[in-house]
Amino acid sequence: MSPRTGRPKAENPLNVDLKVRFDQDTNTRLLAYCKKHGITRTEAIRRGIHLLLEETQ
Repeated sequence: MSPRTGRPKAENPLNVDLKVRFDQDTNTRLLAYCKKHGITRTEAIRRGIHLLLEETQ
């Protein structure tokens, strides 16, 4: 039998889908931040959530 091929399983898979609605100003500011820092909107939102969670500990 041949070894299994394909992408290996992630340690912590990103399998939760979340929908968020922003007003136009917040979206524009978020896009500008992402462009300046070279990251995706999703990564920026993840980082923001981690910052909030660290604050409360």
